[in-house]
Amino acid sequence: ELIYGELKSTQAKVQDEASHRQSLEAEVLRLKRSKTDNCVEESKTLCGMVRSGSGLGSEAFMHKSGNLKETLASQRGTISKIFEEVGLPNVLALLKSEELEVQIHAVKVVANLAAEDINQEKIVEEGGLDALLSLLETSENTTIHRATAGAIANLAMNVSNQALIMNKGGARLLANIASKTDDPQTMRMVAGAIANLCGNEKWHAMLKQDGGIKALLGMFQTGHTDVIAQIARGLANFAKCESRVISQGHKKGRSLLIEDGVLSWIMANSTMFPPSTRRHIELAFCHLAQNVENSRDIIITGGIKELLRISKESSRDDARNLAKKALNSNPAFLKEIQ
Repeated sequence: ELIYGELKSTQAKVQDEASHRQSLEAEVLRLKRSKTDNCVEESKTLCGMVRSGSGLGSEAFMHKSGNLKETLASQRGTISKIFEEVGLPNVLALLKSEELEVQIHAVKVVANLAAEDINQEKIVEEGGLDALLSLLETSENTTIHRATAGAIANLAMNVSNQALIMNKGGARLLANIASKTDDPQTMRMVAGAIANLCGNEKWHAMLKQDGGIKALLGMFQTGHTDVIAQIARGLANFAKCESRVISQGHKKGRSLLIEDGVLSWIMANSTMFPPSTRRHIELAFCHLAQNVENSRDIIITGGIKELLRISKESSRDDARNLAKKALNSNPAFLKEIQ
């Protein structure tokens, strides 16, 4: 109450734009004294990340976010109040603050706002995406990287935003962060953002060219379960979308994923992880197997044995059915089985 009163008193004395900006920074700093903490903010961000266009969300993350439902609801009110009092343009302006702590709190507010569909268009219209990408490129702070990647992951749930992110070099910037961070939570956010972009076939070639697929595989070395879950989700998103356009006759040729070594990664890791992650890996492999242009690569890497295993042992009906379809419809596979 006292802090709020002092802030209002200070704002009343503002005479020029510089002083006004300082008061806004003070407002954001009040976040430190709210009940909003990193865990809640990141969990909320993950609520957004799992709602990808392909429908291949992480069951584990959805379960975690469900357990925090009541807490998130209370925190949403705090964020909304600050948003209403300060206004989105002013919050976005704070992303350029010279004070690191102000930047951190501002980007966390934006990340939380971006988790709500209703706010995403406003954030982009007011230049929020440009500001986030600029932060991702220029900041050296791990917390900034983590929160910014989370905000971009949420914005990447929207098809029109995916186009903007890709055309503005977002995949390249995310891949760059992945290559230089050793923080698992930052990798989780980066992998989640790339996974959402994988759900749009229109950008697959650019995503590969900008290092997005290699970045996903590179983050596997962290060994962090949640990071690997997002990697698997991204590969499944990519393979599913690619398989669909190939089956519709809109595309031909060997899979872009195979060119980046994804098939070898899948064969080495298909049975190593928890069920939800394993399901994504199996689905990615089965979708790759639908493309006859991938037949030789699948046979050489021992993929027939893996397809047979999935067709009999997978816990998911969709994976078993896809494996059976690939085996029964591909003459090269049938020849190997015989």
